[in-house]
Amino acid sequence: MTSPDPLHVPALTSRWFARPESPEAPVVVTGAFDVLHVGHVRFLAEVQQRRPELPVVVGVEDDARVRAWKGPSRPVNPEDERAELLAALRCVDGVFIVSGPAEVTGWDAYADLLRPLGMAALAFTAGDPYTSAKRRGAEVLGAEAWELPMTRGRSTSAALSRLTRSL
Repeated sequence: MTSPDPLHVPALTSRWFARPESPEAPVVVTGAFDVLHVGHVRFLAEVQQRRPELPVVVGVEDDARVRAWKGPSRPVNPEDERAELLAALRCVDGVFIVSGPAEVTGWDAYADLLRPLGMAALAFTAGDPYTSAKRRGAEVLGAEAWELPMTRGRSTSAALSRLTRSL
């Protein structure tokens, strides 16, 4: 029996939940989007307003990846429901689900995943723990990197904390 190649990084995969209708190169956003809140909506609306002629496409991390990163009680909402909520927003033109081993978070894996989209830009919030990887991935793909401010006090963790305090 042969052992796995330790240098091989498993690839990320995606499946469309809702394909964008526009053939234009999209602006791409990726994340968990667990418990959709006003911070998500404001961020995505700002992405769309920055270049309204470009479709906004959101990559939703699958349940296994979110659980590995955020703990056994997460995600609160399953991946298809998170994708459905995002697809219902006026400022979102397409949604896909990102799958793969939780430890695969590098710019090269995301660049391989996003390359077929021919994206115009990659948008992310200020303070994203993967900012440098996202900047590098955008650069490799010849896309712009858009770092937009986060809505203070509005995150899934903050919302869940408020909810548990009120119970």
